[in-house]
Amino acid sequence: HTVHTAASAGNGANTAARKMKLKRFLLRYYPPGVILEYETRDKVRQQKDIDLLNLTPDADVEVLVNTIVGAESLISESRKPQLRRLLYKLIEKLETNENNDFYLFKILRAHILPLTNCAFNKSGDKFITGSYDRTCKVWNTESGEELLTLEGHRNVVYAIAFNNPFGDKIITGSFDKTCKLWNAENGDLYHTYRGHATEIVCLSFNPQGTVVATGSMDNTARLWDVETGECLHMLMGHTAEIVSLNFDTQGGKIITGSFDHTVKIWDVRNGRCIHTLAGHHGEISSTQFNYAGDLCISGSIDRTCKVWDVASGQCIHTLRGHNDEILDVCFDFTGSKLVSASADATSRVFNTMTGACQAILVGHEPGGEISKVCFNPQGSRILTASSDKTARLWEIETGGCMQILEGHTDEIFSCAFNYEGDTVITGSKDNTCRIWRCS
Repeated sequence: HTVHTAASAGNGANTAARKMKLKRFLLRYYPPGVILEYETRDKVRQQKDIDLLNLTPDADVEVLVNTIVGAESLISESRKPQLRRLLYKLIEKLETNENNDFYLFKILRAHILPLTNCAFNKSGDKFITGSYDRTCKVWNTESGEELLTLEGHRNVVYAIAFNNPFGDKIITGSFDKTCKLWNAENGDLYHTYRGHATEIVCLSFNPQGTVVATGSMDNTARLWDVETGECLHMLMGHTAEIVSLNFDTQGGKIITGSFDHTVKIWDVRNGRCIHTLAGHHGEISSTQFNYAGDLCISGSIDRTCKVWDVASGQCIHTLRGHNDEILDVCFDFTGSKLVSASADATSRVFNTMTGACQAILVGHEPGGEISKVCFNPQGSRILTASSDKTARLWEIETGGCMQILEGHTDEIFSCAFNYEGDTVITGSKDNTCRIWRCS
C-alpha cells in the first residue's frame, strides 16, 4: 500500500512535528483518507491529508497502521488503536451497498418543458433540476416536495450545480448568456454574472466554493468571484465553443474541453493557460482531473479517450475500442480506473496506469447511445444513462449488468449518485426525474 502524506519525511520534518500537536483525526470516506487536524506551536489549527487511495476491503490493517505511524511523526504509538478503528471504518464504507439492488423510490414530474440537467447536493437530501421553462427547481429527495423555484433567467437554464460540499449556494447557467448565483436555502439571488457573448453551457464551483467557472459557446471560459460577483479572469485561447470544464481537487487548476479539438489546462490564480493538450481529431465532449490532480482525461467524437500528464501536458495513453463518438468520460474516486461512454451503446472500463481495457459494458439496446456515465463512490459499480430509455448498473470487475433501471418513457440524459452511493437520480426527456434507492 502506498500511503501519500503531504509532508516530507526526514529529520527536519520530524523536529517540526514535535512542535505540532495532533488534536483529532477526521475521516474522508470517498476517496478513502484520514485527515489530521493539528495545532502548531503558535496555536494555529491546520489540517493534513493522508490519502489511502489504494485501500481495499482485503487490506492488511496492521501493516497499514505501522506504515502510517512510521511515516507520519504527528501520530504517536499510543494513537495506533484509534487509527486502527478508523481504517476499519473506511473499509466498512467501501463494502456498503455491495449486493443491494436499487428500487424506484419516487417519480417527479419536474417541469412542463424539457429538463436539461439534474444534480445532488453532497448529502443527497436535496437535488436541483434545470429546464427549458427558464427555471431551476430545488427538491427535497425524501418527500419529493418542490422547495424552491429559481426564476429570473430569460432563456433555457442549461447548466446547474450546488457548491458542494457546502450545499448552501446554487449556480445556474443559461442560454440568456448569464449565470446566476442563488441562496439554496431561501432562493435569494446573490449575483448575476454578465459578460459572455453567447450561451453558457457548462459551469462549476471550485472545491472551496469561492470561485465559479463558466464555459460558453463564445469560445471563452470565465472565472467569477462568489463573494463580490466580479469577473476575475477571462480564459481566452480556444477557437470554438467550450463544452466541458472542471477544477482539480485543490482548486488551483481548471481544465476546459472545446469543439476546437483541444483541451486546455489553466492556472486559476492568474487565468493563464499552462498547457494546450492537442492530439484529438474531433470535438471534445468531456474532460476530468483525477483526484490526485496529476492526470486528466478527455473524451472526443474521434472515438478515443486520452489520458494526459498534467505537469508535462504529454499524452500518456490513447484509449481505443469504441466504434462511435465518445460522449462522456469519468474517473473513479481514487483515479485508478476510468470509464468511457459512447454513442455505440457500450461503455469501457480502463486501468488508468496501464491503459488496458478491463471490461466492456454491453447491454444497452443497439443505437441506444450512452450520454452519461459515473462510478459509485465506493468504486465498485458504474451507472450509465442511455437513449434506450434505461439506466443500468454494472459490476466493474466483470463488466456484468447488475440491474436495469426501467420506467422512463424517453431517453435518459442525466444520472448521478449521492455521496454515500445509496441513492441514484435519473433525468429523462420524458420530463420526469426518478429517484432510486438502495434496498
